[in-house]
Amino acid sequence: MSYNKRKRFITPGFLINICLFSHLSSYVESCSFQRSLQVSVPHTIAAGYVLSKVDMDRCQTETFDISSSDPDFTVKADGTIITSHTATVPANGRIFSLHYPDPSGQMAVMDVYLVRSTNEVENDGVLRRSKRRWSPIPFNIIENDVPPFPKDVELVGSDSSATYNVYYTVSGPGVDEHPRGLFSVDRNTGLLRVHQPVDREEFPKFTFQANVFDRVTNVQTDLPLPITVNVDDVNDNEPTFSGALQFSVPEQSKPGVAVGQVKATDRDQEGTDHTKIRYSLITGTDLFSIHPETGIISTVSSNLDREVKDTHFAIVEIRDMGGAPNGLFSTGTATIALGDVNDNPPTFTKSSYSLDVMENLGQRLLLRIPVEDKDQVNTPNWNSEFVITKGNENGNFKIERDPITNEGLLYLTKPLDYEATNNVKLEVMAKNQANLTGTTASWLSIPVDVNVGNEDEGPEFSAPTMRITVEENTSNGTLLGTYTASDPETKSSAGIKYYKVVDPGSWISVDENSGQLKVANTIDRESKYVQGGLYNVTMKAVDASGKTGSGMVILEVVDVNDHTPELPSAEMVVCEKIGELGSTLVVAEDKDGPPFSSPFSFQLGAKNDGKWAVKSFNGTAATLVQTKELPTNVYKVPLVVKDLQGMGEEQTVTIRVCRCRNGACVAPQTSTVLGGWGILAMLLPLALLALLCAVLAFVCMTKEENKEMDDMGDSGGILLKSNTEAPGDQLDSNLLIVPASATADKAGKGSMADAGFTVSLAKGGGLYAQQNLLHQSSGLLFSDSHNGFSPGQYNGGVQYGGGQFFTGDNLAMDNASYFHQLTDSAVNHSWQTNGHVLQKKLTYLGTMKEECYADDILHTYVFEGLGSQAGSVGCCSDQGNQDNLDFLNTLGPKFQTLAEACAKK
Repeated sequence: MSYNKRKRFITPGFLINICLFSHLSSYVESCSFQRSLQVSVPHTIAAGYVLSKVDMDRCQTETFDISSSDPDFTVKADGTIITSHTATVPANGRIFSLHYPDPSGQMAVMDVYLVRSTNEVENDGVLRRSKRRWSPIPFNIIENDVPPFPKDVELVGSDSSATYNVYYTVSGPGVDEHPRGLFSVDRNTGLLRVHQPVDREEFPKFTFQANVFDRVTNVQTDLPLPITVNVDDVNDNEPTFSGALQFSVPEQSKPGVAVGQVKATDRDQEGTDHTKIRYSLITGTDLFSIHPETGIISTVSSNLDREVKDTHFAIVEIRDMGGAPNGLFSTGTATIALGDVNDNPPTFTKSSYSLDVMENLGQRLLLRIPVEDKDQVNTPNWNSEFVITKGNENGNFKIERDPITNEGLLYLTKPLDYEATNNVKLEVMAKNQANLTGTTASWLSIPVDVNVGNEDEGPEFSAPTMRITVEENTSNGTLLGTYTASDPETKSSAGIKYYKVVDPGSWISVDENSGQLKVANTIDRESKYVQGGLYNVTMKAVDASGKTGSGMVILEVVDVNDHTPELPSAEMVVCEKIGELGSTLVVAEDKDGPPFSSPFSFQLGAKNDGKWAVKSFNGTAATLVQTKELPTNVYKVPLVVKDLQGMGEEQTVTIRVCRCRNGACVAPQTSTVLGGWGILAMLLPLALLALLCAVLAFVCMTKEENKEMDDMGDSGGILLKSNTEAPGDQLDSNLLIVPASATADKAGKGSMADAGFTVSLAKGGGLYAQQNLLHQSSGLLFSDSHNGFSPGQYNGGVQYGGGQFFTGDNLAMDNASYFHQLTDSAVNHSWQTNGHVLQKKLTYLGTMKEECYADDILHTYVFEGLGSQAGSVGCCSDQGNQDNLDFLNTLGPKFQTLAEACAKK
């Protein structure tokens, strides 16, 4: 098929635009045209005016007929559209239709639009040009056209070509954009060409732009024109299946039951015959059919039996062009699975069963009954259920299904009795969990004969239980009845002995030969052994062979009025309430039952003191109410309670009237009584205080003479300031250097030099005393003479680092002691000044007579040495034996200094 090669001429009078529809099929025998046509015409069209021409090259013109709906226009045999009469076109245009047969034989319609030309002569006779768009209708090409290429598409014309010498250009998709180089335009003529085949399924339409320019100035002479090129579809894609061809339908389905729907798609243009799909079955038509338009598969036969064939296959064809022979097609195989229905009952593998069972056997499996079923395994249509329909009236058997093998399991649930029956005929039916459907078959049954074997059994009582009614308190020896047994085979009671097995209250005696039952002890209905008025006695019968049988005697104990109502013995509480009379509820109990118990009657005893009144509350209780306000105390109230038969006696109710908290009496304030340990705990502090006083007395009665103490060589003992709570400073001692001549001057008895006492001055003002540490170079000795220091000589004066001398209260640990500071402003200070200070202190301490030299308080020491017998360094720290002071010789240097300071002359 070639494109219309007829050139379009643009005249000032009108412009004709025509867009031809391409052939829809590759077959020669079919042709068709575009759906619409637009033509620009003047206001008045003369008869014989040619509007356009329809391409008839591939149509069979001898049989092809095109008719017009408007009598003013007609179509010639070659496809030329002309006016048959003079016609006018209004300002809003004019439309008519062309009718022609399509390839299927149906009449198709093409609309022709007549549009008024924009170049018109106005009333003044002057030709005026108005702005308009040129060539607005779309162009068409056919997809996958065959070579040779390029092929002409259509002329692109502009009215400006009548005034200017113009050239044409195009740009956009298909030209200079993807897909590049598909279209081009002849610059001189405006003829649009296509250069290669186009696949409509990839590019259904192209829209690009045409421009017209003056050749001299290269200026656009008209507005740009959007060009639309539609790609006409050809039937080049066969339909494809869009879903899985897997379906299912229940077996035994009736004709017309839907199986499933086949779905297909076609890539060709929608709404055309190219995508009009028709469905058909190639195989399987004996059982199934398919709707040609919807693709729904249905059954056509009721002979679908899953047990014969569970899956069927049918070949499905899908063809476009509405199923026309020239349509493209595809085939696929549809798989149709038959769903199971319970159309087969289970069947037994044997027609009957027989088995032997000994009597008196316990529960056990007796028989396995296999079945077969053609339905789908492990579904309700296959799973079996078994029922014993006959022979199990006594409930000796039960039947269940084995979930794995689907067999029936026949069980013995309770022993058989040969004497009752020696053969049991059972009938067992096999069913399915699902009901039968789609079949006329029914459930099947088979007989099962059970032969009961005999064995020698023990005696049997005349009845498993025997009930006897007896009043409580019946006299001992009263005959209650006879409970006998017999041999089940001989029905004889000869040689059978009778015994009690259980008689919790020992109320019954049994004659072992006759089975007579008599009262052996008092029968009490209120006994714990009686439950609901019944008392059970278990009996045993033994035959000559030693076999036993058991039975039970049930005594129905009848109540008698042998108990009176009883009041609670516990103390009852009435809480004090100011301005109110207290009361309490008294509840009585009677062990007897009706009519020997409630309702009770309550009244005060003859000896009541009038402080309480009684009021009935209900059948078993009464309220005791105060007649006046009563003080806190315990009260005894006599109360007579009688049952419905008038039996009762006087009893005493104990009532405590008290102050309450949360409904309970508040305990009164009582003195505390101490036990032995409490008394000891109180006396212990007094004993410790007495011991402390004894220690003070011992220390303060120390004799005046000095005690000689041995030097322990403990150079770590030091004396610290005692008027501070903080630990003593770490001291650096600087010995006072005394002239050597002074060491030989021992002023008299009792001097500190005799005691080996050396004084050193600390940087912090503390005094160090060490025994047997007399430096020959220091020359400083202390004398206990009344005049203070013995005059002596010294070589270098006092040596110390901090410039301070010493503080006297470090020597005697006295909180009230003197504080004296000596400075080293000059070494000219004589040792007599120093001596006066120390002598005054020692003299004061020596004249304290029986008083302790210092208060018994705690002082801080930098070092106390290891533990000793003396314990604390306080003067009253240890009583000990006042006559045995040997332990003072082992106290160490720091304690010797303290002892010398405290000692008297």
